[in-house]
Amino acid sequence: MRTPTAVLGAGSFGTCLAMLGAREHDVKLWARSEGTVEAINRDRRNPRYLSEFELPERIEATTDLREALAGRELVILAVPSHSLRAVMQEAGPYIEPGAIVVSAVKGIEYETGLTMHGVLEDVLDREHHPRIVALSGPSFAREIARQRPTVVTLACREEAFAIAVQATLSCPWFRCYTQTDVIGVETAGALKNVIAIAVGMSDGAEAGLNARAALMTRGLAEITRIGVAQGAEPETFLGLAGMGDLLLTCTGDLSRNRRVGLGLGRGRPLPEIVAELGEVAEGIQTTRAAVRLAARLGVEAPIAAQVRAVLEGEKTPQEAGQALMSRQLKSERDATFQRDARRDD
Repeated sequence: MRTPTAVLGAGSFGTCLAMLGAREHDVKLWARSEGTVEAINRDRRNPRYLSEFELPERIEATTDLREALAGRELVILAVPSHSLRAVMQEAGPYIEPGAIVVSAVKGIEYETGLTMHGVLEDVLDREHHPRIVALSGPSFAREIARQRPTVVTLACREEAFAIAVQATLSCPWFRCYTQTDVIGVETAGALKNVIAIAVGMSDGAEAGLNARAALMTRGLAEITRIGVAQGAEPETFLGLAGMGDLLLTCTGDLSRNRRVGLGLGRGRPLPEIVAELGEVAEGIQTTRAAVRLAARLGVEAPIAAQVRAVLEGEKTPQEAGQALMSRQLKSERDATFQRDARRDD
């Protein structure tokens, strides 16, 4: 059965998800740029992102949100986290009653500390809330576009809606699992980008493989503490949205956040690194939001705090690394996996 689909956001991930959806369904792809829309409809290629891939005929691009959403039963969001609220304030009135909204956006809103699911609940009418699904997991856009095997998780408080999306998106190279721990999945998906910057800095500064492993392990503990303090299930952080996405983003050469860290570790200025990327590295904004959120929760986040200090120009990567290594010695058996975790790392 075909599911009319809208994808809001024509960056790398939005483009690859539109390609995935267009295997069997017609897809409306919304983009801000008229030039991008014209090029997609004329040349069957996105001129800025994944431009080497020919886009299926079932994809029709538009700059009109009303047109993009009319009659769509599945709405996939793939805009930058900092623009999600504004986009959805405009798009909300056009979402069909009964449509399922899937957020592939990873981040934490700085002002409110909300995950993207929280932002959507804040903006959308209450009737849409049960149908908001979070998509996360180890998934580089370019590999999805190449039909490389990819496995993700879909989280929704009403798991039946996640199962419906699972049936729509899953195919021989894209496998979806489902669960109900939305806050855990979204916290893991957002904060792994912060740890990826830290690992990139360490690798860029040639701190070694031991340091990389330590940052990833303690980074996962840090992510888990912040998530559990918000009511997440500890087991979620050992799954696809947690450990899986962390491993990929910290070690994969396609990771924008890792590349930010590599540049910083090699002594390059942040503006130059960002300009060279040409795409959003969500971890930059998320780091600042994560430090603020952790403070609100009463949970220490030493790695995020040191990454923030480097991003703000307060420390060098070497100084940040030394600060982590010289912290008070303690047992590894901390409160990482306790639901009321609020102790220091």
